[in-house]
Amino acid sequence: MSDEKTLAEEFKIDKNTLLGQWRAKAYDQKANKGDIQRLWADYFETEKGIYEVILATPDEVVSGTVKELAEKFDTTLEKMVGFLDGINDSLVEKNPIETMTEDTVVSLNYDKEELYKNMVDARADWLYSLPQWDAIFSKDRQHELFLESRKSGTIVKPKKIGRNDPCPCGSGKKYKQCCGRNN
Repeated sequence: MSDEKTLAEEFKIDKNTLLGQWRAKAYDQKANKGDIQRLWADYFETEKGIYEVILATPDEVVSGTVKELAEKFDTTLEKMVGFLDGINDSLVEKNPIETMTEDTVVSLNYDKEELYKNMVDARADWLYSLPQWDAIFSKDRQHELFLESRKSGTIVKPKKIGRNDPCPCGSGKKYKQCCGRNN
């Protein structure tokens, strides 16, 4: 299996769609690393600017065609598609990002807590530390959401029961003489 096929499968790249075109460019493993770094650095600045605007009025639902939103936020259609891809999991109702065209009407009606936690999951400190969050959540609530997000990705292994430990069934016998007998 080629790297390109793996990449296409992983990121659902269909170069006939706006999303596929964005992902093909943003995740191009054959591109010059410096070009990709510049693309992402530029994208992250644009993303930060959009979030500064929409978080300033958190109860206002921004919507319009993909093209209209790109114009509203003074960005390219390509970067707007990247933004829509990134925010989609935080929306109350997901946009049809796989099939959207520049004329598709989309909404940025985001769940505030979900968005904050997704920013933490993405380790996007330049986004979850924006000062606009202070008007939405108290510092304590931000900290709680931060911890919830970090804990959600933590796998806790149960304590291994030793042969001579008391049996967890509560019988009072050693594990090896009770529930561990047939193991």
